[in-house]
Amino acid sequence: MFAVVRTGGKQYRVAAGDKIVVEKLEGEAGDTIALTDVLFAGNEGAAVEAKGLRVSAEIIAQAKADKIVVFKKKRRHNYRRKAGHRQQHTILKIVSVGDAPKKAAPKKAAKAGVPAADAAAAA
Repeated sequence: MFAVVRTGGKQYRVAAGDKIVVEKLEGEAGDTIALTDVLFAGNEGAAVEAKGLRVSAEIIAQAKADKIVVFKKKRRHNYRRKAGHRQQHTILKIVSVGDAPKKAAPKKAAKAGVPAADAAAAA
């Protein structure tokens, strides 16, 4: 089973066992997080209902990307600026795709006109 998830403004196609590099997410190495913004899901060539679907992932590492050199120059004006940037990112390992969030059992409604303690005793 695979899913298309959105995180950090980008979309990723993931399946169980994949490793992906995403924009920085909160957490330490070894933590498990849930990606709940699932846009599409599929299983063996057929589309699956993506509403309420979750993707579980484990944080492998918090790292930095390669340095990007930013160089600005205006010729004949003696203007030169050089700066560098290293984007922070998170490396994730997808643990499972498709486990729905667990819902709490619905509470029974009290009978009209009977206090909750009396309704529980009557049941």
